[in-house]
Amino acid sequence: MSLPRAPLSSGLSGLYRLLAVFTFFTLAALTLNGCAGLFGGDPLRVSVAGIEPIASQGLEMRFNVKLRVQNPNDSTVSFNGVSLDLELNGKPFASGVSDQAGTVQRFGETIVTVPLTVPAFAAVRQAFAVADAAQSGQIPYILRGKLAGGMTGTTRFINQGTLNLSSLGAGSP
Repeated sequence: MSLPRAPLSSGLSGLYRLLAVFTFFTLAALTLNGCAGLFGGDPLRVSVAGIEPIASQGLEMRFNVKLRVQNPNDSTVSFNGVSLDLELNGKPFASGVSDQAGTVQRFGETIVTVPLTVPAFAAVRQAFAVADAAQSGQIPYILRGKLAGGMTGTTRFINQGTLNLSSLGAGSP
């Protein structure tokens, strides 16, 4: 008497399921971690290189923010869009997007320009906060953003610090 055997196709379908699960988790890891994180790369260094006022509409304010993006890694970073959010005193202040595309060469840098919009209510709220911060002369900021680069190429960055009002001519004497 022989024992019944599972058909060969059920063994293959189990192998296909295992391969599909492995592929899914591999792609998920690549997408969530990004290539630089997966291979031990360093994060991009992003700093504000300049701010220029541009035409506004209504009560909003608009600025072109020039970002200096430095790539401390051995591989080129390509991007096809940029998104920015700026917080002052822990509150949302301005945001902007740009469909600018480009590359940051390995161990290189580039300047990326993004228009930021400051809604009227955010400006009023911050005016009161600046009055309170005038005593300390310091306003904390956080600049968050991302360089979009396709399915696995999106690179997020963060830059934070303190604006010194006295160096801007707005602090107390």
